[in-house]
Order: sequence, then C-alpha cells, then structure tokens
Amino acid sequence: MTPAAAARAVFYPRGTRADRMLDVYARAFDTVEVDSTFYAAPAGQTLDAWAARTPDGFTFSLKLPQEITHEQRLRGPRAAAALEDFCARARRLGPKLAAVLVQLPPQFEATAENARALADFVPRLPADIRFAFELRDPFWFEEDSLAPLTARPGVTLALVEGRWVTRERAWRAAARVLEAADFAYLRWMGERDLTRFDAVQRDMDANLDLWSRAVGRLEERRLRVYAYFSNFYEGHAPASANKLKRLLGRPVVEPDELERQPSLF
Repeated sequence: MTPAAAARAVFYPRGTRADRMLDVYARAFDTVEVDSTFYAAPAGQTLDAWAARTPDGFTFSLKLPQEITHEQRLRGPRAAAALEDFCARARRLGPKLAAVLVQLPPQFEATAENARALADFVPRLPADIRFAFELRDPFWFEEDSLAPLTARPGVTLALVEGRWVTRERAWRAAARVLEAADFAYLRWMGERDLTRFDAVQRDMDANLDLWSRAVGRLEERRLRVYAYFSNFYEGHAPASANKLKRLLGRPVVEPDELERQPSLF
C-alpha cells in the first residue's frame, strides 16, 4: 500500500470492538500516550490489564491528573498526596511505563510564584519514573526559567508542536534541558480546526522532515525518544506516526496488514 493509500485508510479493521483496539494498536506501534489519566488516576486493575494485554517492549505514557496540574497548580498537600497515589498506581505497569506527562495549563504563567512552585515540585518527583513537563506560556522558554527541569536526568521538557511557542524557540530552550536528561518527549498537536479523523487533511510532510532530522540527532546522543501525535496534527494520527517512522527508516505496519493478522491476545 502506498503512503497516500495508507493515509486514507481507517486504522482499525472494520468490526474491531472497543475492548480490542489496544491489541490492534500494539501490533503497529510500540508506545501510546494515555489521555484518560488526565481526568482521573486509573484503577490498578486497569493498569494490570494494559500491561498483560500488550507485548514485551510496548510502553505507556500517562498524563498526570489535572487535580495536580490544573486545580492545585503543583502546590500544597493535596497535590503531594495525589502525586504519591498516582505514582504508586503507575508503577504497576513496571517496565511498560514510558513516562508521565505533566501538562500545565496556559494560565500557569512564568511568574516568580509559579517558578517557585515548579522548583519545589520537581524534587518531590520519584527518581524511578520519568517526567516530561509541557509548559504553554512562551515566557518559560527564556534563559534560566527552565533550570528546575535540569535537577535530575529523569525530568525533561516536552517538545511540542503547538501554537503557543515556535519550534525554533522550544528547541533552543530544550537544548539546555536535554543536556541533563536521559530521554526526550515529543508531541505533535496541530490546530483544533478539524472535524474528522479518518484521513490526512493537512499535509505536514515538510514539517515532519525537519522533526525527523531532530529526532535523529537526539538518538545519536543515545537519548530514549518517546513521540506522540494528535489527530489534529494532520487529521489521522496513525498515518502521521507512520510518516515519521518512514522518514527514520523504521518498519511500518500498514492498515491492510492489520486486517490479515490474527489476534495476538
């Protein structure tokens, strides 16, 4: 199947039940970012099931609950207790836990008060879990504002293709943080102006080519790279992910191959 045809195809084979979608996804990709954990910490048995139903080497990145990032703004005993509970649950994934995304709201501006909250929060993070921080106020990307994220190797700045900061500015800031990190966390979000997500509607090939070169440079430095796409980026996240895999010379499982493969679980 050509890339254009693959882009037009719906990712999940016709008739795939909702409770089998993870099984199908894990045949084509080796990591997933879970959005639902932003709204509430997952039940332990849910995490156990995810780990059991996916092959060795597959990983999950979990969003830190909004109670910590948006409601408590990283501050106070409620945030500390929620963080401890969430991390205890996340550890049930074992080696299948990739990282935790700390997605802060645009209103978490680069003020002195918020800088103190960030500086106080980072040392509380457990050293056995990776954390990537997504900051949306562009003033965070000024010199020295990101110093708290260099406190230990398991913390980094999420590199995001988003409207709040230019790619060039984000990469300049990230260069300092990545010097102290042992992994990179990339997200392609896109404008939220699309209404269907079964086909590529916004061609971002030139942009992806630039990013693929950056990913190659990160991997040359032996950083572990986790990369995730939103459907809003081009209109069909699996097709975008496969485009990047091709640019990086990685094998791609085409949608028609998923139709032919028997269930693995």
